[in-house]
Amino acid sequence: MRVILNIDRRHEETTVTIQCKEMTDSIQEILNYLNERNIEFIVGKSGDKQHILKPNDIHYFQSDGDTVLAITAEGKFKVKEKLYELERLLPTNRFIRLSKSVIANLHELSHFEASFNGTLCVYFKSGVKEYISRHYVSKIKEILRMNRRKNK
Repeated sequence: MRVILNIDRRHEETTVTIQCKEMTDSIQEILNYLNERNIEFIVGKSGDKQHILKPNDIHYFQSDGDTVLAITAEGKFKVKEKLYELERLLPTNRFIRLSKSVIANLHELSHFEASFNGTLCVYFKSGVKEYISRHYVSKIKEILRMNRRKNK
């Protein structure tokens, strides 16, 4: 696969063109990625009201059984999407899975502390804390470049 990037100030908008002999799984993955990462809002329910939530305003998503909540500074809102659907829709440079039940906004994290059994405790700017399960610790470290010394 050959990739061509043309940066020119005369372009009025960004255009992605894919030229291929036939549709493949790789091409479909690229299309899915480009289409799904443009989520502008999520609808959350509080009481009998529907609220429009901007992803950047959401601190984290938490599942409790069949219910998924979006936690913001304004409160908790029930969303219809499942965590795995949100994980696909949300930008990976901003949202990360912490455990089977939590997806966090990286820009809302304050600090980490080592915890028992190889897990990490993460603190949000709001003061809330969550635990990162061992399965996700290495991915978090990679994303936050906590392993910089090892990579030198």
